[in-house]
Amino acid sequence: MRSQQWRRHHKLGFKMAVACCAVLALAIAACTSAGSGGSTSGAGSAGGTKVAGGTATWALQPSAVPNYIFPFTSSTYFSTVNAEEFQYLMYRPLYWFGNGASPTLNAGLSLANAPVYHGKQVTITMKDWKWSNGETVNADDLLFWIHMMQAVAPQDWGDYVPGLFPDNISDVKVVSPTTLTMTMDKAYSPTWFTDNELSQLTPMPLAWDKTAAGPSNCVAVVSDCAQVYSYLDSQSKALSTWVTSPLWSVVDGPWKLASFNPDGNSTFVPNADYSGPVKPTLAKFEELPFTTESAEYNVLQAGAAGGQKIDFGYIPSTDAPTKPANVSVGANPVNGYTLAPLIQWAINYFPLNFQSTTGNGPVNRQLYFRQALQYLMNQKAVIDGPLHGYGAYTVGPVGTYPATPYLSAQGKLGDPFPFNPAKAKELLASHGWNVVPNGITSCQDPGTGAGQCGAGIAKGHQLVYNLPYATGTNWIASEMSQLQSNASLVGIKLNLEPKPFNQVTAIAAPNCVVAHTSCDWDMGNWGGGWSFVPDYYPSGETLFETGSGANSSGYSNPENDALINQTLTSSSLTSLYTWQNYLSTQVPMIWEPNGVYAMYEVADNLKGVLPQSTTGNLNPEDWYFTK
Repeated sequence: MRSQQWRRHHKLGFKMAVACCAVLALAIAACTSAGSGGSTSGAGSAGGTKVAGGTATWALQPSAVPNYIFPFTSSTYFSTVNAEEFQYLMYRPLYWFGNGASPTLNAGLSLANAPVYHGKQVTITMKDWKWSNGETVNADDLLFWIHMMQAVAPQDWGDYVPGLFPDNISDVKVVSPTTLTMTMDKAYSPTWFTDNELSQLTPMPLAWDKTAAGPSNCVAVVSDCAQVYSYLDSQSKALSTWVTSPLWSVVDGPWKLASFNPDGNSTFVPNADYSGPVKPTLAKFEELPFTTESAEYNVLQAGAAGGQKIDFGYIPSTDAPTKPANVSVGANPVNGYTLAPLIQWAINYFPLNFQSTTGNGPVNRQLYFRQALQYLMNQKAVIDGPLHGYGAYTVGPVGTYPATPYLSAQGKLGDPFPFNPAKAKELLASHGWNVVPNGITSCQDPGTGAGQCGAGIAKGHQLVYNLPYATGTNWIASEMSQLQSNASLVGIKLNLEPKPFNQVTAIAAPNCVVAHTSCDWDMGNWGGGWSFVPDYYPSGETLFETGSGANSSGYSNPENDALINQTLTSSSLTSLYTWQNYLSTQVPMIWEPNGVYAMYEVADNLKGVLPQSTTGNLNPEDWYFTK
């Protein structure tokens, strides 16, 4: 999930889609040919005379702009906007996921052949792609990445989980220029190891094996890697140098960065040395930043007459046409475009900080409190209201859209905590709280006994929370205002703090103890939860296991850890179902609707866009204009 905005925000763990449309009563229909619910008439589909060249413009999400170029990303920068929407254009991961709308392994766009497993050993054979400086993308480049993970992963790799990659491998060997073998500490499910472990790897060019003092040897000596990482990290934070840097100009993807402004305005040109299977047709690809959905919508509607045409933009979800039952989209309000909503393979939530130093940490650790707050999150009203029907319920740790074999029968029943203020009040009152509707509820019976407030909660402690949330997306603002109002019904005071996306993720996205950041926050909502990338199998170790860097809440539960670990070695989905059914009612974060990632509008003369990938990956090398 990374976060979808925080990869995390910007992960993916999908397989073949199963029967469509039954999972989401109020979400986009999954059975359309566009996959994401969009029409395939006009934009994206074939038709017209193909034109070589041209500049395609794509609108970034509000206030979500790239701020890190090095594809070895710590939890602070681990987001969809940095990875799928920026880094992946230039630096390809070892294995590519996404076949049209299906979030599955794409062998043709991967840098290596499918891995071969023999018990505890896995063999990876590279395809001999090239870097733009003439180097071969080889097994040494993969070893470079693995050695860096071994040196700095606990604090500096956003997908790190204690005991898993790279802790669970040994005896890593380059046995030929194209072949690398790894020995695992035990036999894992090949599906899980490929989708969630090998999917993290991104080969790095030997040109990056250097420090400020000059060339280094991280590719061969693990102890050299910390200084190499420190240098590359510092260069990645120097946004104004990205275009001219000799580091970041070495790419193996289809695009090179031609210009970049720290506000997010980026221009990419084709990599003339790209050795992949699909060469760009466009002459340029531009990413355009906007602070709000409304600002982008004004430019979209104005078109070329406004001085800046958007070829691939979006409309605010609150301005979207209401989606009638059993229809993929409503009437398109923008002429000359195809409306193509995208819901990603993801879950949405916002974390409560179990490790908070504000005094609310002990409250957040109480299951009854989390369940009470969950009963106040009215997912149905958000989907029916500001989302206009374009959203999916989050029912636990496994996504409900697109339809996959991974969602349990229990998960298919829908929201396990439908809006119920009376139930929320009952939970608080039965655990020692003096509930004051439209006032401030306080603990009147402290202690750890039955019917008391719980460990660490003092008498008189008040349920007052600061809740920063990402600005720019109208439905998120509406949802937060609605939750604030709902919470007041049982005396929970939420002080809403609208902030830019990057500020919210800096506060609330990392596990503050693991990342050594400040823990003086209680809640935070960056709006996008977690997309299943680069962990495509939704087994939960990255987000929910004790001590993992992306476990924003700091949630720790031995039973949960044990159930997750069973999903890593079993080839049966039974273990996955058992775990998700357990965790969905534990409410480690507050589940909220997986709203449409964007109500995309694609110009009718821009083809190759649809169907969109539910992984969030962009492939503008597939795009072309017609006349």
